[in-house]
Amino acid sequence: MCRDAGRMALKRFGEKLEVSLKGEVDLVTDVDLVLDELIRKAIADRFPGHTVVTEEGWGEDAPVPSGYVWLVDPLDGTTNYVHGYPAFCVSVALAYGDEVLTGCVYDPLREEVFYGEKGSGAMLNGRAISVSATDSLISSLLSTGFPYERASLAENNVSHLGRILNYIQGVRRSGSLALDLAYVACGRLDGHWELSVKPWDTAAGGLLIMEAGGRISNMRGGRWTPFGRDVLATNGRIHDQLLAALGQGLD
Repeated sequence: MCRDAGRMALKRFGEKLEVSLKGEVDLVTDVDLVLDELIRKAIADRFPGHTVVTEEGWGEDAPVPSGYVWLVDPLDGTTNYVHGYPAFCVSVALAYGDEVLTGCVYDPLREEVFYGEKGSGAMLNGRAISVSATDSLISSLLSTGFPYERASLAENNVSHLGRILNYIQGVRRSGSLALDLAYVACGRLDGHWELSVKPWDTAAGGLLIMEAGGRISNMRGGRWTPFGRDVLATNGRIHDQLLAALGQGLD
């Protein structure tokens, strides 16, 4: 279903889209809605007793579902997609409660399928992947993102970025959190941090990182679950350094 949704997104990429606003700068397109329905139907047909949570159908204060739950972002990177910027993916994960069991991130532009299963490792197009060996912040390439509501939030990640920028090799902002986490898992990035995240943003990528030998937590170093409100993911070697840098600075 990841591939089917991604290939449909790719087919429409660059076309004129029907775009509406969910917030001041938070976009949704007709493609998001079509892909959402496609994935929901595929899951319902095969697993009729499972809960499905998607970006297009989740209440902010909804409780964590019990039992088997699918966490789906049918088009992660919608703003990129609308602008014709080539960075977007489909992210699908299966959890039991707040424990992720399996996850897939599919990038149709590069025909890259990242897949992980709890206890069985992580793969990219059928080959095992692992996190990077970078062991210092100054040698690390990180990524981050900013909440859609950043203009109205005191904790909008701007101060975190300013605090750490001089202590790392570089920082990237792709606009697709699921892809960023997949890139940490395969060693292209050494770490990622972000505030105001949602369950479908991190579920598949978080599992990939753990299965690729990395470490993922919340921004205080506590246990990560996809239902948390922030995330910090690394290759494990720089995790404590990054926690300290973002939390207290390095001066």
